[in-house]
Amino acid sequence: MRVLLALLALLLLGGARDPILVPEISQHEVQVRQGFTGAELLLFGAILSPDGTRAGQDYDIVVVLKGPSNPVALREKRKMAGIWLNAASMELHSVPSYFAVASTRPISKIVDNKTAAIYELGLPWLQLSPTGAIDPKAQSHFAAGLVDLMSRKGLYQQSQAGVTVKEQVLYQARMVLPSSVVTGRYTAETFAITHGRVVASAVSTVEVRKLGFEGAIAQFAQSYSFLYGLLAIGIAVVMGWLAGRVFALV
Repeated sequence: MRVLLALLALLLLGGARDPILVPEISQHEVQVRQGFTGAELLLFGAILSPDGTRAGQDYDIVVVLKGPSNPVALREKRKMAGIWLNAASMELHSVPSYFAVASTRPISKIVDNKTAAIYELGLPWLQLSPTGAIDPKAQSHFAAGLVDLMSRKGLYQQSQAGVTVKEQVLYQARMVLPSSVVTGRYTAETFAITHGRVVASAVSTVEVRKLGFEGAIAQFAQSYSFLYGLLAIGIAVVMGWLAGRVFALV
């Protein structure tokens, strides 16, 4: 019993030495209006000891900002007889609409591949689970294609020196939301890492909302999808009729 109590005390004391992360974001709401060209978020915070003082140790900091996830169907196009046709395809359970990672230094120098995959600490370790059975090589091929496409759109980003730490206390990172970013709740998770081990983490959120005329249309489409569909068809019919009348008069 004494041995068990001693081990328990050591575990509690060991846990007490782990740092505490106090994260913050420059803005917790991003408003998407007409002419929205994107936004820059400043993710910052402090690394403190359990008693609220300076941690007194160098930690690597990794910040992961992730947008709403949705299922995605991927199709590969191949040129056959001079015509581009759909070839192989794959469906993914859940794909982040936005994924950005910033760290104090390259992830490969901070943690091993297993830890990076558990916490999704970078684009190479982003977990994209397919629907049904699929050949691992084909899965890697499609996943690489998706990451490349989203990266070129600015929706997937990774900065291997994007986090700065001052005086072993304050850290900050900047991440850019492009104009094509989708609305919804974004989660920013910050990790403190030492000797290849995640010793602390903290989560904060950002809401991306559409406001103005675009916001009203989006809310109407979501709340009254059937009426929105009828209205869209009606507008298309009227516009087609008007275009026909105009060309008939010319």
